[in-house]
Amino acid sequence: MSAEATTLAPTATPRRMHRRGLDARAVGLALRRKLLPFAGIAVLLGTWHALAASGLYTVEQLPGPLDALRATREAWSEGTLLPHIGASLARFASAYLAAILVAVPLGLVFGLRPALWRAADPVIQVLRPISPVAWFPLAVLWLGIGNLPAIAIIFVAAFYPALLATVSAVRHVDPVYVRVARNFGTRDYQLVFKVIVPAAFPQIAMGLRIAVGAAWVYLVAGEMLGARSGLGFLIIDARNFLRTDLILMAMALVGAIGFAIDRGVAWLERRLDARWGLSPEDHP
Repeated sequence: MSAEATTLAPTATPRRMHRRGLDARAVGLALRRKLLPFAGIAVLLGTWHALAASGLYTVEQLPGPLDALRATREAWSEGTLLPHIGASLARFASAYLAAILVAVPLGLVFGLRPALWRAADPVIQVLRPISPVAWFPLAVLWLGIGNLPAIAIIFVAAFYPALLATVSAVRHVDPVYVRVARNFGTRDYQLVFKVIVPAAFPQIAMGLRIAVGAAWVYLVAGEMLGARSGLGFLIIDARNFLRTDLILMAMALVGAIGFAIDRGVAWLERRLDARWGLSPEDHP
């Protein structure tokens, strides 16, 4: 072996060891990022179990996580769990989609027509602070008992965040984009769908995510308006029979499904961002 090879060999090994150390550190950081959400859930479950086992409350007042899990098995074996979840998702999807289909086009019109928005803004700001819960009596009076009042309540909860986010997003589009498009002879409908909507989309998407949360929160309240199925009805029915374990089970399902819906909307948002060439840094 030459003297040069002998000199290089000792320096190559520390470099490989350093690279392996960096790779192991990167893997550890990635694993920690993936496990952190589960750590939060574990803390929540541990706190719940500790409170249930502390003796401060009876089993009827605060069942533990295992009791809620047994209630889940019971509802599953009776064949009632999936129909309740399906009914809630159907009501949520129909009301949320209806709210988006009305709010986003209306927000585009208001954002592109400042005079029209100045006329409509006072009406919106008067109606927006009225809680969807306040519409309960009128919803039952006008729509009867069943699916329609629940859908109406969810619609109201999702409508205003989506509308206001769309109006604000369109009004804050950089005027340079519009002027450049006009200079290239872009027509009005092309300007809206190829310039304004992509530029405003990050803020619109934020409003849609807020609308998802608001709609899902008021889903349970809406299903208490005489509905005969859904997670809200399950909570009311369990309360009537003093089944606190079923109540907590339904509440846990509401939280878990809401989390999954939010992540689904975020995934769809990223896909649309990629289609329009937007990076995460473009979000407000």
